[in-house]
Amino acid sequence: TVSGGKSDARRPPELSTRDNVARAIYTEVKEGRGSPHGGVFLDISYQDPEHVKKKLPSMYHQFKDLADVDITATPMEVGPTMHYIMGGVRVDADTGQSRVPGLFAAGEVTGGMHGANRLGGNSLSDLLVFGRRAGLGAAQYVKTTSGLAKVDEGQIQAAIQEMEAPLQRNEGINPYDLHKQLTQTMSTYVGIYREEADLLTGIKKLEELKSQLPKLSAHNTKVYNPGWHLCHDLKNMLICAEAIARSALSRKESRGAHSRIDYPNLETKLSTVNTAVSNDHGTMKLEQTPLPQMPAELKELFASKDPKHG
Repeated sequence: TVSGGKSDARRPPELSTRDNVARAIYTEVKEGRGSPHGGVFLDISYQDPEHVKKKLPSMYHQFKDLADVDITATPMEVGPTMHYIMGGVRVDADTGQSRVPGLFAAGEVTGGMHGANRLGGNSLSDLLVFGRRAGLGAAQYVKTTSGLAKVDEGQIQAAIQEMEAPLQRNEGINPYDLHKQLTQTMSTYVGIYREEADLLTGIKKLEELKSQLPKLSAHNTKVYNPGWHLCHDLKNMLICAEAIARSALSRKESRGAHSRIDYPNLETKLSTVNTAVSNDHGTMKLEQTPLPQMPAELKELFASKDPKHG
């Protein structure tokens, strides 16, 4: 159900938030009322066909071309998937600079902007505002930095060797197989609803997948070889996946898009902290860090009852 108990209607409102709709779909599937492929049916066939094609041209053509489903006449199967990562690199809000000298970030790469649950449409505003700040911050950093940083030649050669290794393996693990296992692991154990046993199982499986990275093979040319690119992306994907799983395990509450079956309520003492993840000599370290203080002008704005500020 979207809200309420079993006696309430399970039909969600016409325009509910995506997190509530995702939970509703998950519940329907989990309780055995899902569609044949593990989702639910979305029916917009009552709308005028030309209106659907005009408003949803990409969706219409994707279903028609890939599944031979005419969504103007037939219900379509849909299901929730990962859409946006609200965590990310910690940066200075004014300059976009991280704690790594010379590393600037903005948009979905960064964390802290959207709190526990992003509002629809806010990601574009985030990118425009903080992308500009990060660009200006990076330009100022370059202006005030004298000379080029020295790069160790040994590190360069080691990086080249690591990047080319999958190309040189005639046999090994297909990166697409590993990627499929990663997505299945996250969906099953670190998905919409979470609990300790699943999270622990997920972390164990992620460690197993991580051990397969040195065996990845993309034996082919460097030219247009997306499998080779995926070999390197998987390393970062697994780091992000582990950070998400361990953070979810440590945060024993439900807040925003983070829903724990075993901890369904808000925990007051966690309302003023972020979960920060760092690399401690090859081990993932988690700590709770205080939220930054809200600037006085923002406090005044939120406290104001002036309609011009609303």
